[in-house]
Amino acid sequence: MRINGTMVYYYFVCHRKLWCFFNEIRLEQDNENVILGKLIDQYSYEREKKQILIDDTINVDFIKDWKVLHEIKKSNSIEEASIWQVKYYLYFLKMRGIQVEKGVLDYPKLKLRKEVFLTKEDEMELEDIIIDIERIVTQERSPVTIDSKICNSCAYFEFCYI
Repeated sequence: MRINGTMVYYYFVCHRKLWCFFNEIRLEQDNENVILGKLIDQYSYEREKKQILIDDTINVDFIKDWKVLHEIKKSNSIEEASIWQVKYYLYFLKMRGIQVEKGVLDYPKLKLRKEVFLTKEDEMELEDIIIDIERIVTQERSPVTIDSKICNSCAYFEFCYI
């Protein structure tokens, strides 16, 4: 099973959203927050070669000199999910023999940056997360709703609550 960065991100946001995404219930294309995030990604760091698809699995925003991996985000409101997404990218590359020094979360709208490093403990946790993602996405039914404040602005709100 190919686990991509979006799946790792959704794992930390909402297991139901992860299940929907994997099962090709895609509702993000018309969501204002998603569209704004894509525009910020598109028009930030325009001199960089962006959207690097690796092994037909992960899509990295950009990598400086194959030393620093960058992930561009609209906001830091769900930062833990973003951090683990970057850690997964570092792990994914390491498993393929590509050693990247660190990751950077870029928040151009907020004019913030956060460095992200991959530790041995993170690698072990990611291995457990990958197993759990595989378990979640192959369930016959979607997980229950999480009833969180983030649900109100989620692209899947109507799917879950209406």
